[in-house]
Order: sequence, then structure tokens, then C-alpha cells
Amino acid sequence: MSRTPVRGALHWLQREGYVLEQKSANKSRMFVAPLTKDDARELYSIIGRVEGMAGREVASLPEAERAALAGKLIAFNQKLSDIVKDGRPTAAAGIFDIDRNFHRAIVASGAGPRLTVLHDAIEPQAERYWRLYASSIINDLNLSIEEHEKIISAVQDGDPNRVERGLKMNWDNGCQRLARVIDMFGERGSW
Repeated sequence: MSRTPVRGALHWLQREGYVLEQKSANKSRMFVAPLTKDDARELYSIIGRVEGMAGREVASLPEAERAALAGKLIAFNQKLSDIVKDGRPTAAAGIFDIDRNFHRAIVASGAGPRLTVLHDAIEPQAERYWRLYASSIINDLNLSIEEHEKIISAVQDGDPNRVERGLKMNWDNGCQRLARVIDMFGERGSW
């Protein structure tokens, strides 16, 4: 393979935040971006605001569309509740996909094309944290479920401020839960 496609791929990964460049006087090198609390805080804040904007639009949908979306969200949240009730650690792998589908349903219903592109660009970067630390957060899953219930209620009521606030709070609180786990296990790749 020639250098050009490799260089292009590395620049794409750098723009997306997956690799960082370290320059010295005569050369530079790329390395995988570490998973740090500061990076997580920034990513979770961005995705919470993007989803909050989509949530505001969801709240303005006709009542029938909001009710249909709320039904989907309730089903996702019920699956998370079932995992908590079962107490099976093996189910931890499915938590991420269920939670992601909950949030994606809101974005799909309320985001326009530009907001969707922004969400699609930032979500995989936040996913790195979720996938690495998800099994350690399972004990706090009930907190996220309660936050989801508030979001669902706001969607049903058509209250844009509560939907936006609920989504931002869910991501902010998720980041705080993640920060406690990072404190226990350490930041990955920053050694």
C-alpha cells in the first residue's frame, strides 16, 4: 500500500479525534488518543447538547408521533429494567446497544440532516468510553433508567425544555458515573 492512502486515513482519524500527532523538531508520530476524564467530559457534553437540540424538535412533533416515539422509548427502557432485575452480568454487553437505540430513536425523530451528521460524528467517539467501562457502570444502570423515564415523560407532554434538559442531564450524569470508574481503574492510554 502506498503512503498516500495511509496518510489520508491517519489524517481522517486525527480529525475524528481517534489519533493525536506528536511533533518534534525533525519528525512527527501518531498515536491512539488516550481515554481521559477531560476528553470524556467534553464528548459527553457535546453529545448531550446535540441530542438536546434534537429532543426540542421531538417535543414539537404532533401528539400521535410523540406517543409512537414514547412507546419505542418505553420498550427500550423496559429492556434495561429487565437487565437490572435479572442481575445477570452476562447481559452487560447488551446494555450499550439498548441505550444507544434509546438515544438514536430521539435523534432520528428530531434531528435534521446536519444535526444527524454531527451526532453520527461524535457518537462513536463517546462509544469508546462506554464500551470499555460499561461493565463497571452496570450497578448504576437504575439511575440512567430513571433519567430516561423523565425524558419519556417530557416527550409525552411535548415539553421542549424538559426534553432538552433531561437529555443533557442524562449525558452529564453518565459522565460523572464514568469519571468515578475512570478514577478507580485509571485513564486508558495516557501512561
